[in-house]
Amino acid sequence: MRSLLTTYIIALWATLTLGAWGNAVLGRNYKVPRGFVTTRGRDFELDGKPFSFVGANSYWLPLLLTENDVETTFKTMKQAGIKVLRTWGFNAINATELPGALESGLTYYQVWNSSQWTLNDGPQGLKRLDRVISTAGKYGIKVILAFTNNWVGYGGSDLYVNWIAGAGQPHDVFFTDQRIIASYQSYVQTIVERYRDSHNIFAWELMNEARCLSDTLPAGPSCVPGSNTLRTWYKQQSDFVRSLDPNHLITTGGEGHFFWKKPVKYWFNHSLVSDYNFNGQAGEDFDLLLPNIDFGTYHLYPQSWYSELDFPGSNWTVESWGLEWIDDHVHAANKANKPVVLEEFGVSGLQNKTDIYPKWVQRALDTKHGIMPWQFGELGLTENGGNRIIKYADAINYGASPNDGNTFYINQTAVWDIFTRAAKIQNARSG
Repeated sequence: MRSLLTTYIIALWATLTLGAWGNAVLGRNYKVPRGFVTTRGRDFELDGKPFSFVGANSYWLPLLLTENDVETTFKTMKQAGIKVLRTWGFNAINATELPGALESGLTYYQVWNSSQWTLNDGPQGLKRLDRVISTAGKYGIKVILAFTNNWVGYGGSDLYVNWIAGAGQPHDVFFTDQRIIASYQSYVQTIVERYRDSHNIFAWELMNEARCLSDTLPAGPSCVPGSNTLRTWYKQQSDFVRSLDPNHLITTGGEGHFFWKKPVKYWFNHSLVSDYNFNGQAGEDFDLLLPNIDFGTYHLYPQSWYSELDFPGSNWTVESWGLEWIDDHVHAANKANKPVVLEEFGVSGLQNKTDIYPKWVQRALDTKHGIMPWQFGELGLTENGGNRIIKYADAINYGASPNDGNTFYINQTAVWDIFTRAAKIQNARSG
């Protein structure tokens, strides 16, 4: 582990410098080296040829302890036709968790014990991420790396808030407090410079599912519909990443919320409810028009988002709402003339997956999407005899990777075949 005081100062300087530039924005290098993914209008390209894909979400891959299990997982992905992996480029713990992490073998990249964190670039730290990225390249798979998490899982943004801004602060100070921004950029710089020259990276992702609030801290009065708090942060951070790396793609990692002048409303419990996904409360407005955001991402979980509407006999359905959500984002992507990725989607229940996924996936195929279901599962993992508690409720059970209810595995043939069919179509469209 090493102190990042020097890097912290550099990042703070860069933050102030970028702010001083105002509207002067560094652009992406359009003569990128071979092997780097680019965009042309609504399409992704690789070395001047179309690059259409089905991808995999697998946050747990860098958490695996053995090289053999990482290798096995990528073999399965390759056989399924997967060309892009999305995983976490963060894993942070408090210093109080360090003894337990050392005992259990838990992967961690940052340790917080004050307003400055320390980096673990050793064999239980970033070298595990190195292994994932290098193995991905071996199997022709490119990686989307998220820099932090809106949620508490695996050391998200609220660690920055709690350690730097202190107790009692709302979640959204993460996006505005210059000390926090400098610390975040310090970590981002570490990751970007580590893999800047690697064609195994597909894109940098600023944050997984940024919102005004988190699962542990509320939103403050400064992050409200129309405040542009997240948009300002997206612009600032995408410009910063572009200053470090002119070649790789950059995206937000957002869920795709909108801020419509006339947001959708629905009836619930004898009241007309303004829809969170359309009324700007989340903080986003599907920000595709920023110059250094190269493509859009959005997520799709209507079963959990609208549990109050999903009941037998309801005239509202998970399937139809999902199709409309896809169409809304296609319209926005067409307007911005940028690619779009359905970056996460899921429903629980094998029958629901079998019934609903074919409709959503086909709509995505028909409308020039990258397709990335949540989440890919692997069987036959061998570490600890195939049984290991990782963290939280995440565990390897009888050789199966963590299952959050949305996970699908190769032995669930009806679901597996939906995505392998889509991958064949996408691969046939590619150069």
